[in-house]
Amino acid sequence: MGNHTAEYFLTVVVPVFNEEESLQRLFAAMQDYQQKASVKLAVLFVNDGSSDNSLAMIKDACESHADFYYISLLHRSGLTGALKAGFNTVESPYAGYIDADLQTFPEDFELLIPHVKEASLVCGIRAKRHDSWSKKIQSRLANKIRSAVTHDGFADTNCPLKIIDSTLAKKLPLFSGMHRFLPALTILFGEKVFAVPVRHQERKQGKSKFNFFNRAFSGAADLLAFVWMRRRFVDPKIGEHKL
Repeated sequence: MGNHTAEYFLTVVVPVFNEEESLQRLFAAMQDYQQKASVKLAVLFVNDGSSDNSLAMIKDACESHADFYYISLLHRSGLTGALKAGFNTVESPYAGYIDADLQTFPEDFELLIPHVKEASLVCGIRAKRHDSWSKKIQSRLANKIRSAVTHDGFADTNCPLKIIDSTLAKKLPLFSGMHRFLPALTILFGEKVFAVPVRHQERKQGKSKFNFFNRAFSGAADLLAFVWMRRRFVDPKIGEHKL
């Protein structure tokens, strides 16, 4: 079924779970970027089963802004589930991704857009992290282990600023936690990935949904799942045919 996102070049998917403290700042930042963007751009908020006032705030914002849209999931699906729901909904040629906490800057999509013809996935790489020292260490270690196993060549696969070809986004098998493996999955599907340095800042409002334990244990399990998937992956090519 068609939707208004087909009228845009890029639809930025924003997963939202209990972010009422951050949303007004997010709405203002996305509206400000839309007015400057070099392409026609929509924003799709994905409410992931929020129990606070997030959904009501999103509805109000979508009523006030012509290029804001939303979907609301029946049950909480986690970041990967919300992201996949957004990708499946988008009908513009390209889908973007940014987190609701605005630790990356919407304006930096302008650094990614020029490369969408070069690669099916264009990833931001946080050039200068503004996180706590413990979070930096955790992230650096996790990325080194992940890169050593997946051989995707990317030091920051978790950067929440990406643009992906919408056709590819719909095909990728995003099980829970697999958003961390978007570059590796893209390469597995025979497509190119391009990385661009982007800015990063501290979270201003709200609380992070991740900590050492849910990052470390789920990340290890997801890595094993990816290794299994890569070994079992099949991509048959048709040679001769009479159809």
